[in-house]
Amino acid sequence: MTTKLALALLFGGRSSEHSVSVATAGGVLGALDPEKYDIVPVGITRDGAYVLGSTDPADYFMGDGRMPEVHDDGSRVAWPRDARSHELTVVGPDGAERSVRVDVVFPILHGLWGEDGTVQGMLELVDLPVVGSGVLASALGMDKHFMKTVFVQAGLPVTPWATISRRQWAEDRASVHAAAEALGYPVFVKPARAGSSVGVGKATDAASLAVAVEGALAEDSRALIEPAIVGREIEIAVLGGRGGAAPRASLAGEVLLTGRDFYDFEGKYLGGDGVELQLPAVLSDAELAEMQGLAVRAFEAIGAAGLSRVDFFLTDAGWLINEINTMPGFTPISMYPKCWEASGLPYPALIDELIALALDAQG
Repeated sequence: MTTKLALALLFGGRSSEHSVSVATAGGVLGALDPEKYDIVPVGITRDGAYVLGSTDPADYFMGDGRMPEVHDDGSRVAWPRDARSHELTVVGPDGAERSVRVDVVFPILHGLWGEDGTVQGMLELVDLPVVGSGVLASALGMDKHFMKTVFVQAGLPVTPWATISRRQWAEDRASVHAAAEALGYPVFVKPARAGSSVGVGKATDAASLAVAVEGALAEDSRALIEPAIVGREIEIAVLGGRGGAAPRASLAGEVLLTGRDFYDFEGKYLGGDGVELQLPAVLSDAELAEMQGLAVRAFEAIGAAGLSRVDFFLTDAGWLINEINTMPGFTPISMYPKCWEASGLPYPALIDELIALALDAQG
């Protein structure tokens, strides 16, 4: 009889993307084969408590006005006490304690305190295999300023930007307005370390710039100002290779905006009007090959592992990389799994491959 893999599914978290993470966990739970995996759902509350979650995917549904949450039921999950043990300590709401073996952890976390290398470092300290990137790549992928800096150093084409700070906004607003004017209105302002379009605002003049900057700096101590790019928004999925093999890129998907200024949170996750996803994107063979090559180079430039989604603009002058996401949206309808599904790798098989990659990397 084949021994099942013990998989800890880690979700929720303290960031503003908490509900997205919870919804993603529901999608993964529904796709995991119970004949292959013993699943240990570990939820992180908004206060940072690790609790034992439900194994019912329906409990994680997001939609119809519902934003799922990790609730504190009094249970607690503690990570291994040292790198020799792969056992979690689970304390139930009644105080009963038990040990649970874990072979691999899938941290489906978005934003700070999860996607930024913090959780990855904790899990590396106790020698648990982790799906996705490690500390450095996760940190670089989370911080848009340093991500772009690395991409420029690697010779990759990126969207122009200016980085501002809370202190600069408080003490020298004129320099912030000058940066926006130099880039040319309209501009987008986004937190340096956030995802799912949280805290992103569009500005067409000085007054709306102030509103957008305040919104972005409410999420992080630094923000990026970027010009509105005229071009097609096209995204592509990258998957690591086993045994040192090269990463591979999927077919691409295009975001078509018919009634929105940009691909915002509502459009991504709540089924808002004005957004369509075209899979695969209509590209020539040469355009797709160039995009795939750039995506793999971006993946390797930050030292990513496992999975990443790379977001591009296709302009009249060619490709521009907008950003890389080391833990992209991963619900069954998210762009990353949909790109692989269009490429012949269905959602359950994709999850299996990501887990296999994590174990392969551990050796």
